[in-house]
Amino acid sequence: MKLRLSLLLVIFSATTLLSAQIDSTNTHIQWNWNKLSVSGSYMNGKVMPTNIFVRGSNANSVEIDDYQSFSVRLSTQTTGEHLWERICNYPTWGIAVSALDFYDKSEIGIPIAVNGFIDAPIFRLNRLSLNYDLGFGITFNWKSFNPLTNKYNVAIGAGEAFMSTAGLNLEYALTDHIDISGGAAFSHFSNGAIKLPNFGINAIAPKVSLKYNFYERPKFVKHEIPKFTPHNEWVFSTFAGMKNVIYDSLDVAASEKYEGIFFPVYGISALFNRQISYNSKIGIGMTLNYNESINAQVAVDNKELVDIDGKLLDGFQVSIYPSYEICADRISLVLQPAFYILRKNTKNQSPVFHQRVMIKYHITDQIFAGITLRDYSMHADFVEWTLGYRISK
Repeated sequence: MKLRLSLLLVIFSATTLLSAQIDSTNTHIQWNWNKLSVSGSYMNGKVMPTNIFVRGSNANSVEIDDYQSFSVRLSTQTTGEHLWERICNYPTWGIAVSALDFYDKSEIGIPIAVNGFIDAPIFRLNRLSLNYDLGFGITFNWKSFNPLTNKYNVAIGAGEAFMSTAGLNLEYALTDHIDISGGAAFSHFSNGAIKLPNFGINAIAPKVSLKYNFYERPKFVKHEIPKFTPHNEWVFSTFAGMKNVIYDSLDVAASEKYEGIFFPVYGISALFNRQISYNSKIGIGMTLNYNESINAQVAVDNKELVDIDGKLLDGFQVSIYPSYEICADRISLVLQPAFYILRKNTKNQSPVFHQRVMIKYHITDQIFAGITLRDYSMHADFVEWTLGYRISK
């Protein structure tokens, strides 16, 4: 299982790094070595009490409520050469490496995070700017749940997990090359229920940063942004994933019990969008998926779990959702509050209302790849690995 999860995360990280590629056509997101910066950041804040493990149901019987991290960032400053840079008010973007400390090395360890980020100004006033900061990446080196040696850590079920961050900061240019900033950020850590248990960890913390720019500070001259003409598009996609189910009431060895059974999940989606601005789309969509874990049955054979094929029609689900997409050149964040309108009624099923959150990257103007987290009530259900096609006027 660890090998499968590691491979999935490596594939995702490779896809993410494509968005930071050196674009030989010089028309899209491009790394600019002439506008390079390096920065160091420190965060010290609180873990939110969102599951029993961090609330005190752990080996030490104490609340895990403190959190700190140390980060190093390599970034590049956009200059307005491309339209998306002007629309986003000349942001910086790059790659960060962080060490995370939850003050519980025996049960959580010292995870390492690698993530891409964008830091974009909301407004600038001379040497001062108010910025929003968004990041998404992967984490390693967790001391994850183990039924024999780490049985309390129901927050993280595997040694690898996804990481997403969102924050605000106030940045001031001390000199022509040195910037200092302060703010706060929210961080979420979860493997998307690829491996259970997976209640996740959420933290919020103040943040201070010191940045050195290896270039002369640019003057941000406003370039003309062409008038936007709203237009429509159709988006068709297919996805596949795995759902892990644990049957803890069965009489099998603990290691076998908490390995659980992995069921395939796959489906197709159709979405109608209207792009209302350069960086916003609204739409409505529908997804048909097959979830083999629905109404699944298992048996014990030689102290090992085996799944028994159920009725084919039981696994089909249909959902509809409004959609909102935030665009920055070829990268998009898609938010879709969804409702099941057709599915088999079963015991202990997930709620009708759920959420779909997607990060996607357009490989071409028509073809995109993405990863979607489907969750409900702040709990991950499963991850969709997506490939799609866009038809637009």
